[in-house]
Amino acid sequence: MMQWEQLLSLKRQGDTSKRLRKEQDDTRLGFEVDYDRIIFSAAFRSLQDKTQVIPLSKTDFVHNRLTHSLEVSVVGRSLGRLVGKQIISNYPHLQEVHGYQANDFGAIVAAAALSHDIGNPPFGHSGEKAIGEYFKTGNGLQYKEQLTEKQWQDVIDFEGNANGFSVLASSREGIEGGLRISYATLGAFMKYPKESLPKKPTSKICDKKYGFFQQDKAFFAEVAHELGLISNKSGNDIGFERHPLAYLVEAADDICYTIIDFEDGINLGWISEEYALEYLIKLVKNGIDTKKYNELITKEDRISYLRALAIGSLINDAVAVFMENEKAILAGEFPFALMDRSQYKAQMNDIIQISIKNVYQSKEVIQKEVMGYKIIHSLLDGFCTAYNNKVNGTASNYDELLLKLLPERFQFQKEDLYDRLLHICHFVSLLTDGKALELYRTIQANK
Repeated sequence: MMQWEQLLSLKRQGDTSKRLRKEQDDTRLGFEVDYDRIIFSAAFRSLQDKTQVIPLSKTDFVHNRLTHSLEVSVVGRSLGRLVGKQIISNYPHLQEVHGYQANDFGAIVAAAALSHDIGNPPFGHSGEKAIGEYFKTGNGLQYKEQLTEKQWQDVIDFEGNANGFSVLASSREGIEGGLRISYATLGAFMKYPKESLPKKPTSKICDKKYGFFQQDKAFFAEVAHELGLISNKSGNDIGFERHPLAYLVEAADDICYTIIDFEDGINLGWISEEYALEYLIKLVKNGIDTKKYNELITKEDRISYLRALAIGSLINDAVAVFMENEKAILAGEFPFALMDRSQYKAQMNDIIQISIKNVYQSKEVIQKEVMGYKIIHSLLDGFCTAYNNKVNGTASNYDELLLKLLPERFQFQKEDLYDRLLHICHFVSLLTDGKALELYRTIQANK
């Protein structure tokens, strides 16, 4: 059984003494410092020019990864605070002995939710697939025999969640522990606390994808053990049951993308308002103020009102599902996403199906995804080849020039092939959509 006092660890990488909650300065609470560090990081800033759904969109009211991440963190904070209030009431010693407050839960979930997409490559989910396919079926296939099975799986199944963990926690020269985020926030961030193999060993939600690269394995295990996560793998394989607050981070994301991608589709005119109202009303029928609603003049205001009510309904429902199953979650015996157990599951699925048909599969989105594949494959090919040639002593003048385009922190040499490939994948993944396009044009012009 996991213990809340352990799960709420304020420890950071490299700490030599314990951080106690009751000794924290409430004006600079450790979990809120996590949030601040993420906000000020370059990786977070680049989300302002990364695709949420509609890539390279010049439409001002469409969400990008940054606005989406901020909204998910707001929903996450509400979820965390509402759950925290009940947890503190159920376990009074957390407050009386350790000094934890209900809002601490909100601060942890908000910080983890803020960073939930921080490792996602340019061009949305097709960006992840493009990196994987470069190694699986593209020129990257040449490296397969030189990597271990798990290292190979890391690159052919490149995962934004594992990359995000690297952004938050990987050390580099002079920067120990990456952003040095508290272990509690790292735990809440870890939606899939396992390595890339075995792939989907069970149908449990925590095994759906993977959450760390082989290079981050030792530190990942340290965080999991410090938090008291329950191990669920054996032998040489590492995997754990989720940190309870990871369920709330996932719920915040599920709520936001379900409702907000739908809202974007409506505002773009890709989903008709009449059609949309029919679906949103099902989520808000108990809370709608008909008089107020009928006074709203514009489509945007009407949809915005219903969106706010819908998110409120889903937040309250997610909290209810979490608290009903809190004991099972602490025991590592809740193999579902919270929203899969929501009373609104059918309504959410209906909305997602419309978004898939009218938004995700729209011609504009597909054209940009095709473009993303081409751009990412070209960048990986150019930089992986040049980087490996340099280490092998066979770099051409062109290779040397290309490597000078790498930012300074990506220019140091890595001796191990796996580290080199991941290093270039990491560089490409942190590019904005616009910067990736600009680099691609530079390389293609040279060809």
